[in-house]
Amino acid sequence: MKVSRTAEVVICGAGIAGISAAYHLAVRHGVRRVVLVDERAPLSLTSDKSTEAYRNWWPGPDDAMVRLMNRSIDLLEELAEASENRFCMSRRGYAYVTADPARAEAMRDGSLLAESLGAGPLRVHTGRVSDPAYLVSLREGWEDQPEGADLILDEVLIRQAFPYLSPETIAVLHTRRCGWFSGQQLGMLQLERAREAGVELVEGRVEAVEVEGGRVRGVRVAVPGETIEISTPHFVNAAGPYLRPVAGLLGLELPVFSELHLKVSVEDHLGVVPRNAPLLIWEDPQQLQWSEEVRELLAGSDETRRLVGEMPAGVHTRPEGGAGSRHLIILWPYHAEKVPEVFPLRIPEHYAEVCLRGLAAMIPGMDAYRERMPRPFVDGGYYTKTRENRPLACPLEVEGAFVHGALSGFGLMASSATAELLALHVTGGQLPSYARAFSLERYEDQEYLKRVEEWGESAQL
Repeated sequence: MKVSRTAEVVICGAGIAGISAAYHLAVRHGVRRVVLVDERAPLSLTSDKSTEAYRNWWPGPDDAMVRLMNRSIDLLEELAEASENRFCMSRRGYAYVTADPARAEAMRDGSLLAESLGAGPLRVHTGRVSDPAYLVSLREGWEDQPEGADLILDEVLIRQAFPYLSPETIAVLHTRRCGWFSGQQLGMLQLERAREAGVELVEGRVEAVEVEGGRVRGVRVAVPGETIEISTPHFVNAAGPYLRPVAGLLGLELPVFSELHLKVSVEDHLGVVPRNAPLLIWEDPQQLQWSEEVRELLAGSDETRRLVGEMPAGVHTRPEGGAGSRHLIILWPYHAEKVPEVFPLRIPEHYAEVCLRGLAAMIPGMDAYRERMPRPFVDGGYYTKTRENRPLACPLEVEGAFVHGALSGFGLMASSATAELLALHVTGGQLPSYARAFSLERYEDQEYLKRVEEWGESAQL
C-alpha cells in the first residue's frame, strides 16, 4: 500500500547527526513538518558506541576546528543549563601523558599553537615559585572550570596530582574545556524537544530520492506493510556510516571512508583509577609484553601479528558512571585502517586484553588485572570521515540535498555546531565564517588540497 504526504525536510538517519539536525531545524529555526527516518531505534547504530567526550583542544593547522568546537560546547552548555544538566555534562578535562622528552616538547609546541587558534591560555608548570597555580579538577558539572590548558613539566607536581600514573611520566598536558556527558541522554533530550516542535520519527528505510530538474522533489520510504511517498523540497543525508550508499540514491559520491573503532567497559573493582580522574591518554607508542609462547601464537596469524610489534600511541580511559560506579571505558584505536561498513560488527576476542595491557604502560596499577581480568563488555562502531578528518555540513550538488556527516570520532561533541551550520544552509540563514571549512567546496580549492597533503589528518585522538 502506498501513502502520500508532504514534508518541508526529510532527514535520513536518527543517530546524533540526524537528531541534532532535526532539533536545530525545528526547535531553533522553527521549520515545520520535519520527518526523521531510520529503520533502527534512535542512536543505536554508532552514536551510542563512543567515548561520549568533548574537547575544544585542536592543534590546527588552522582555527576552523577550534571555532567549531567552541561553538558546539557553547551550545551544549546552554542546553545543559536549560535542562538542569539532564545529560550529565562534566568538565574534568583530558590529560595527555608522556614519558618521552621529545613528545613533551611537541606538547608545548602544539599547545602554543592551540592557544593561538583560540583554544584558551596555556599555563606551564615547571616547579618554579613564579609558576601559575594548578587547579585539580574535582567537581562534577561544567561551571567555573579553567579555560585553556596546563602543561605540567614539574615531576613533583605530576606525582602529587596524578600519583597513579607511571613513574616514568615526565609531562602531562591537562586540557580544560574538555570532558564528557551522556550521549544517549543528549540525543534523547534533543529528540524529545524536536518531537514537541513537530518533528515526526518514521521507522523505515529510505529507498529512493526523487530528483527532477536537478532538484529534490520527494523521498520514498519503505515501512512494514506500506510505502510512504513524501513530497519534499529538502533531503538531508545524515546516515552516519551509510553516507555513501545514501548519497548514491542521488547519483552522487562522497569523499568519505570508515574505520572500525571499539571500546571496552570494565569494572575497576580495585579502584586503580580515581573516580575524579580526567580522561587519560598515553601519548607514547609501546610494545606489549607477551610470553614467548603467546608471542609465537600471535605472530603466526595475519589478524594478530600487529600485536607483537610496536603499537601506536593513543590508548585512553576515563571513569564511567556516577559516584557509585566503578567502571572504566577504555579505547585504543590501533586498528585504524579503512574498512567496509559491515553490521553486526566482528569484534576480536583479544581486544579487551590488549587494551588493558596497553593501559598498564600509563597506569601500572592496571597490571593487577592481567592474570584475572574483570569480565569486559566490548562494543563499537565506525568512524566515517574525510581524508583530513573534518566533517561535512553543507549542500550537495543536487539542489535541495544536504549532507550532515563524516563526524568521525567527534560526532557527539561537534554535532551541536555542525547541525546549527546545516540548519543555516537549509534555511538560508547567515553562515558563520568557518562554514567553508566544512563544505564540499573546500575540495575545489587547489591551495587547500596542497595544504591537506602537508598536514594529513586533523587531530585524530
